[in-house]
Amino acid sequence: MAELRSSVVPQGFGRTLRRDAWWWEVLPVVVGLGAFAIYATLRAFEGAYYQWGPYLSPFYSPLIDAQHRWIPRLISPALIILIFPLGFRVTCYYYRKAYYRAFFLDPPACAVSERRHRHYSGETRFPFLWQNIHRYFLYVAVVFLVFLWSDVVRAFWWNGHFGIGVGTLVLLVNIILLTVYLFSCHSLRHLIGGRLDCFSCSAFNQTRHSGWRGISWLNAHHMLYAWLSLFWVGFADFYIRMVATGAIKDFRIL
Repeated sequence: MAELRSSVVPQGFGRTLRRDAWWWEVLPVVVGLGAFAIYATLRAFEGAYYQWGPYLSPFYSPLIDAQHRWIPRLISPALIILIFPLGFRVTCYYYRKAYYRAFFLDPPACAVSERRHRHYSGETRFPFLWQNIHRYFLYVAVVFLVFLWSDVVRAFWWNGHFGIGVGTLVLLVNIILLTVYLFSCHSLRHLIGGRLDCFSCSAFNQTRHSGWRGISWLNAHHMLYAWLSLFWVGFADFYIRMVATGAIKDFRIL
């Protein structure tokens, strides 16, 4: 009699019938998100070297109470500002899948056993119930995007004259990646084209359909934009810090 091989996942943490190196998908997430979290936390508490010439670090935009007239000097403005972009990323549909698997091992990967005595409840219980406010963080993220675009415009002006430095280009790439990341958001896609039974019933619905198709194309690459924008926003802050401390020199291109 031919031997039957069960397709059921074996019991026990990390047990699986998979033959591939499934952990290679988890490892970069642990390293990438972990490194960014450590760096962003240190920079948020540092509260210094976030501005040089026309450049402003995206971690500190919009710049509020830089002279500490209302905020105590022990509290960095970034600690107040980063709550909102951090909330947008933490509740992001892609990031939720990524850090659930990488840090909570829930599950470690497809067809890989979880820890014992785990009773899956999805996002219906505290604290994961708060993940459902992602759409509201989206609205706030749009406001922050306006401030960041304004910072980029100012980065083109040097003492009242038009100019371009390396930092100008760094901030320009940063805002482009952040914009694409936001416009590829699942919640924005639903906001534009969701809850419609007929796209062709009116001219307005047809316009929404065009927007929905464009966002759907971006949404297919949401994971890529999430990682590129995360890396570059950290690099933009790092570059401005290095210039502000005098560790490197910002070269004028124009």
